[in-house]
Amino acid sequence: MDLVDKAMRNLFFTGKGGVGKTTAAAAAAIALADRGSRVLLVSTDPASNLDEVLEVKLGSEPRAVPDVPNLFAMNIDPDAAAAAYRERIVGPYRGVLPHKTVVSIEEQLSGACTTEMAAFDELAKILGKVETIHRFDHVVFDTAPTGHTLRLLELPAAWTDFLENNAGGTSCLGPLSGLGTQKELYATTRSALADPELTTIIVVSRPDQSALDEASRASGELAKLGITNQWLVLNGIFSAEKTKDPIAAAFTARCQKALACIPERLAIMRRTVFPLSVGALLGVDSLRWFLSGDAFEEAPRVSSQSSGDLPSLDNLVAAIEQKGHGVIMTMGKGGVGKTTLAATIAIALADKGHKVHLTTTDPAAHVAAAAGGIKEGLTVDRIDLAAETSAYAFEVMATVGDSLDEKGQALLAEELRSPCTVEIAVFRAFARTVAKGEDAFVVIDTAPTGHTQMLLDAAEAYHRQVSQSMSDIPEEVKRLLPSLRDPAFTCILVVTLPEATPVHEAQALHRYLQRAGITPFAWIVNQSLTPHIITDPLLAGRRRSEGRYIDEARTMAPSTYLIPWLADPVVALRSEILGNA
Repeated sequence: MDLVDKAMRNLFFTGKGGVGKTTAAAAAAIALADRGSRVLLVSTDPASNLDEVLEVKLGSEPRAVPDVPNLFAMNIDPDAAAAAYRERIVGPYRGVLPHKTVVSIEEQLSGACTTEMAAFDELAKILGKVETIHRFDHVVFDTAPTGHTLRLLELPAAWTDFLENNAGGTSCLGPLSGLGTQKELYATTRSALADPELTTIIVVSRPDQSALDEASRASGELAKLGITNQWLVLNGIFSAEKTKDPIAAAFTARCQKALACIPERLAIMRRTVFPLSVGALLGVDSLRWFLSGDAFEEAPRVSSQSSGDLPSLDNLVAAIEQKGHGVIMTMGKGGVGKTTLAATIAIALADKGHKVHLTTTDPAAHVAAAAGGIKEGLTVDRIDLAAETSAYAFEVMATVGDSLDEKGQALLAEELRSPCTVEIAVFRAFARTVAKGEDAFVVIDTAPTGHTQMLLDAAEAYHRQVSQSMSDIPEEVKRLLPSLRDPAFTCILVVTLPEATPVHEAQALHRYLQRAGITPFAWIVNQSLTPHIITDPLLAGRRRSEGRYIDEARTMAPSTYLIPWLADPVVALRSEILGNA
């Protein structure tokens, strides 16, 4: 396979959630190791499922993968990385500075920006340290969905520039003396990412227009960062042109239509194509088969006790409407259909005469396109990173900065140019959006699981952080956590697909929410083949494999809803739920 034959030292697999990044990255790593190279496979996704795909329990240090000599794998754990990072910064001051001062520094390092920086710090160690370079022939990165990955890859430039230009000696990450020693490491990392002789970015997509558009956008953003050595992987290609099975014919037509409209930027890229698999590819043997190109093997017959009697989306909208107002949030793994479902629910509520605001916290989502044209009662927007950051910086300068002398204002302006300012601005925008649910329905399409958990984890930390940088804490920030924990106000919809990894990640998200005091309202099992009659052998195999996962889903929440596989979910769901079918 060309992708493996021509592999550079560093391989980054990125793309929209749910397109098969982890499968492709793990399969490529196994293939390289099978050829005798020493390979390190690393997940940078906060919601990594690399353990499940490899069927190996991983940690924050490289561990040997059984049955694959020369292959080691690890997860970058954002929480553990942040704890270690904080201790590295704070440790030298323990016993030297007063206890209250040390506690103050720890508070300063409690925000999500510290978690982000710590994750990048771990990435930099892998890419930039000589001992790592000499230990492995290849490093394969399984990254978070596109928006989060682009942010991570922007950090080498952002933090290098900030360290070079900051003269004040402090930042939202603590004393810069603790960061200055990293300057050379960050510069090395920045150089390695842009070196086509060292790094290849593999943009993974599937034959779906939204996924292809997102891959094209990501490719362009990466090129702006100077990362131009890119490769396209098209996953899940299906063709049954002479079939009499209407579902197989619809699968084929959708695939052909998407590929016929592939964006120009992707069309000219080097390309590797993988066929649609019959089920989840878990374990080394399945991953080796994935790259082999052999004919599919049928999934085991797994019966479902009662998966065909679940209510549909119109029942869910009726249940939500009874609340009268509040916040609806779609959550789950990338690629499960959160954006389409959020837009459909928003349109349905507006059609019933309610005032509705639809928005997203996902930097890679396209809620406006999913919502279609203008509809009475419905407003649509997204959290604009640049606009929110600019507005936040202006507000801080106008309030806190107003009482400072010229030197103090210059230092404050310098501080506000750090990458962490973006995180604070986004958090405040999220809190402001949630507050709108007091007198309307607010439907929020959230970022993929890991990024959303980091956002929710940040609520209490940002309460403290904002209080340090602003004289008055906005009321919506004070009310955010109580609002999210109020089931009468906030309706959390956990969205999944009837497949192993999406369901298991959704279960972990459900348990996380419960620990945070937030109770999900319902689960939605999306794009299910179970309601259809199917004769195509590959799709019939996929249908048989769904039962156990649908049954797992329905044990998690008081209500579970099933949405059948649809050739064009945006059009079909809108037509069905508005009664125009």
